[in-house]
Amino acid sequence: MMRYRTAVSMLCLLGVSIAGLAAFAAQDEKGFVRITPEDVKWLDAPLIKGLQFAIIDGDPSKPGAIYVQRVKFSPGVTSQPHFHPEDRHVLVLKGTWYTSTGEDFDMNKTVPLKAGSYMKHPAKAVHFDGAKDEEVIVQITGNFGGGGHEFVFCPIAPGDLFGDLVDVLPIDGGSTFGGLE
Repeated sequence: MMRYRTAVSMLCLLGVSIAGLAAFAAQDEKGFVRITPEDVKWLDAPLIKGLQFAIIDGDPSKPGAIYVQRVKFSPGVTSQPHFHPEDRHVLVLKGTWYTSTGEDFDMNKTVPLKAGSYMKHPAKAVHFDGAKDEEVIVQITGNFGGGGHEFVFCPIAPGDLFGDLVDVLPIDGGSTFGGLE
């Protein structure tokens, strides 16, 4: 059976202030921004092997600001059940993204969304998602309300690794969390 590395919610880490790391070139004189796939500046997520992100536009840490970000999951990287204080709109750009709702983490009960698919994460709705056997890239658009994220379950106290910014679920190599396989 394939083993899944579980990780912190991609979305919580991406809500950490990343000011100045936007992937786009300067706006033109009329305010237009154009980005090619080669222009995207991928950054490794802190402490999460196999998860990368790129800020395309905006700043996810600014209250009330609209932002666009991309998240790249390596095969087998998933989030744990969590929610966000604001609605988030997700478009699958590459691969098949596996999603589920509710507090019970079970990758066998996920709904596959192939490239071109859309999913809305309503504010405060518990969900989890990730990749199974291929790389996945999603694009997230949101309007950060100054909240952040909340985990349904997290064995590490808030602030242990990142101060008060995020809660983190440990991963080690290819091991699974809580014996899930």
